[in-house]
Amino acid sequence: MPKKKLSRTKLVKKLDNIFSLYIRLRHAKNEIVECFTCGKKAHYKDNMQCGHFQSRKNYSTRWNTINCQVQCKSCNVFRYGEQFIFGNKIDAIYGVGTADELHIKAKKTIKLTSNELVLMINQYKDLLDGLK
Repeated sequence: MPKKKLSRTKLVKKLDNIFSLYIRLRHAKNEIVECFTCGKKAHYKDNMQCGHFQSRKNYSTRWNTINCQVQCKSCNVFRYGEQFIFGNKIDAIYGVGTADELHIKAKKTIKLTSNELVLMINQYKDLLDGLK
């Protein structure tokens, strides 16, 4: 029996979950991660989140691996993402102007097809498998 096709909403949710796990695990050492903005260290499941420099409402940067970094819940939620610190660190790591480029890219409207979402899900599943 063929697999039932997931709705677009469910595909986005599935991609969000897999991508978040990838972001939290890609630099983990023994499952311990460090908050990009404050430096707090904790287990990747212990109030550590996939923080977005540019809001996740912008699909053009929502799954961008530079735009997304590990953040503790305090920075990501209660301190609204610490965007100023986040942007400065992005520029320090990836080059001056990178934060501005992300800001410009976030303003561009894109429409991903269901097939593109599935491809991204498979891409991040493969990357996660490579981390294990």
